Amino acid sequence: MKLYHCQNARSLRPLWALEELGVDYELVNMAFPPRASYPGYLTINPLGTVPAFVDGPTTLTESTGICHYLGEKFAPTPLRVDPSEPHYGDYLNWLYRSDATLTFPQTLVLRYSRLEPAERRLPQAVEDYTVWYLSRLRGVEAALEGRDFLCADRFTMADIAVHYALFLGETLGLAERYKPNCLAYLERLKARPAFQRAQTLQAELSPLPGG
Repeated sequence: MKLYHCQNARSLRPLWALEELGVDYELVNMAFPPRASYPGYLTINPLGTVPAFVDGPTTLTESTGICHYLGEKFAPTPLRVDPSEPHYGDYLNWLYRSDATLTFPQTLVLRYSRLEPAERRLPQAVEDYTVWYLSRLRGVEAALEGRDFLCADRFTMADIAVHYALFLGETLGLAERYKPNCLAYLERLKARPAFQRAQTLQAELSPLPGG
């Protein structure tokens, strides 16, 4: 298995999941954007997006999909909620809500506050999509009332997926507007040893092909 990753990009989700599972894999750390910085990346992932995950003949490019895949591949694992469990539906909903509902508006905040040239930045769009993102955190705040984790009374792939959105928000300077449950959840899961290992592993760039 090989994971193509950029520092603190959405590929942090599967990197963290792999470390939680404790399985063997190869990590390729790339500078962002990899389509420009890593020769041949568009052959691996024609979209040019991050992550790309290769497992034999299988290539996946969606971070939450990779987490789902890993949970199934290495079942049984407490990181996966089985269809026979009462919270299976909640697990799937949180897993995919994490990106479609939470990370999506953050990508617009990131683009129009940092990635675009100064003359193309849009402060009003940044604020509008920040409010959109924060409004969607209300469900996370409510789900964490009296709980350490989102579902099934344990840490699962759904927590990896949703927590990454909170973590990305922190890197964008949005955490000061989080409510208490989300703030405590953000810090609690950042303290997990596997998250800390993932942070350490992503610190070094891998050599370029042929380098």
